[in-house]
Amino acid sequence: MTDTASFLTLIGDNATPIWGMTNAERVRRLVRAEGAADKLGEGARLFVNLAYVFDPLWLRHIIAHPDMIVTDGDALVLAHLTGGKTPDALDAAGGSDGVTRLDYRDQPQIYNRQLRKLDCPFIEQLAPDTRREIERKSYFGAYKGVTDLLTKYLWPELALWLTRGAARIGMTPNLVTAIGATLCLYATWLFSQGQFGAGMLAGFVFMVLDTVDGKLARCTITSSKWGNVADHGVDLIHPPFWWYFWGVGLAAWGLALPGQTFLLVMVAVIAGYILQRVIEGLFLKDFGMDIHVWQRFDSRFRLITARRNPNMLILFVALLAGRPDIGLILLAWWTVISLAVHAVRLAQAYAARRRGEAIVSWMEDRRPA
Repeated sequence: MTDTASFLTLIGDNATPIWGMTNAERVRRLVRAEGAADKLGEGARLFVNLAYVFDPLWLRHIIAHPDMIVTDGDALVLAHLTGGKTPDALDAAGGSDGVTRLDYRDQPQIYNRQLRKLDCPFIEQLAPDTRREIERKSYFGAYKGVTDLLTKYLWPELALWLTRGAARIGMTPNLVTAIGATLCLYATWLFSQGQFGAGMLAGFVFMVLDTVDGKLARCTITSSKWGNVADHGVDLIHPPFWWYFWGVGLAAWGLALPGQTFLLVMVAVIAGYILQRVIEGLFLKDFGMDIHVWQRFDSRFRLITARRNPNMLILFVALLAGRPDIGLILLAWWTVISLAVHAVRLAQAYAARRRGEAIVSWMEDRRPA
């Protein structure tokens, strides 16, 4: 474990816990997670005021900018200083010290590439009466700005409640992922038997836990390489199996699709899913960002594009209507339409680059100079 004493100074003390740990422990975890020991220059030092809790993006931002301090009005929150400078000496220097100052009260905007959003990350004073609200802000601060409509609007509050509970009892993100993966497999089996209602319930719990494990890892700063691989691996692999076994389970309802129709539907949903992922990978490789954050249209289309959660909504509505077979056919059509949209957007990006246009995210383009 990295020794942080050589470059980290914690100012003050704070007995109020957050996400089941002290603020000092949270800061140390953040510093280690950001790899500060390797990124800071010789003689550089981080100063953190334990009276405050801040979004991890602030630490990432300040590590990348030597001789910068972040304040809340006149109060220091954190600083990255070089050349033996100290916060006390800066106060006496009257601003003529070559140090950049960011005041949180001015609401500076920072682009979070990992979570695909542009905003002013939170900074709050930590006290017993503010702890729950700070946990809420840090939880929603870990939410992707660009995602599907179910994750964004349907279950954030439920996932927050579960994330808090998991942190309180010491559950690890990997354990949550394992429980979710088990439910994912169970839902697959239920679909194959035509038990679509029960399968949807198991799938729904899995989808919520798929949000919880990531938020728990970010809020408790316990992300790991293999945990990330497991989480994203399950996410990447299972959707085509769900759609295939949904088609198999239609026989139990007396609604099995004719052989040729079933084949065409499976080609559409499986090949369409794989090709969409290929397009996303090409865009990321060639333009250095997710296709979903290029322009506003792409971010809005991500709400409904043919990924697992929007597809499950299609199937759910069809199941309520008593026609799970039509739901699968509609899912196939929506997959083909979404694939066409992404293919066109990729082609448009390549064409724009050939014209000499810069391909940048609309979120980055909005950042103030």
